[in-house]
Amino acid sequence: QVYVVESGGGLVQTGGSLRLSCSAFGDIVDIATMYWYRQVPRKQREMVAQITMDGSPVYADSARGRFTISREKAKNTVTIYLQMNEMKPEDTATYYCRAETSEEGPVGPYELDYWGEGTQVTVSS
Repeated sequence: QVYVVESGGGLVQTGGSLRLSCSAFGDIVDIATMYWYRQVPRKQREMVAQITMDGSPVYADSARGRFTISREKAKNTVTIYLQMNEMKPEDTATYYCRAETSEEGPVGPYELDYWGEGTQVTVSS
């Protein structure tokens, strides 16, 4: 079982910066990849950035060049950050953190997803 908690959302002006944090607790040794997603009402949730536990990042086109994902490991937690710069009104959304685990089962490896409750980011024009 993994528990995921996001923080750091808020209101920022166009062109400003914000940093989101997401901490994972529990069976963190099973975490393979962590992600940031965002969602606006009546639209599908979209992946913003992801990072593996060895530190390899991947970005959506909308985030590349403006956002940076990073991760920090401690004994009992894994924390990822999303540094968002040059923010635009279209970045306004609820941002969610996802932890993907990979575990060995009786018939082979399987993956599980754990989501946080989200943090609101609003960019004013």
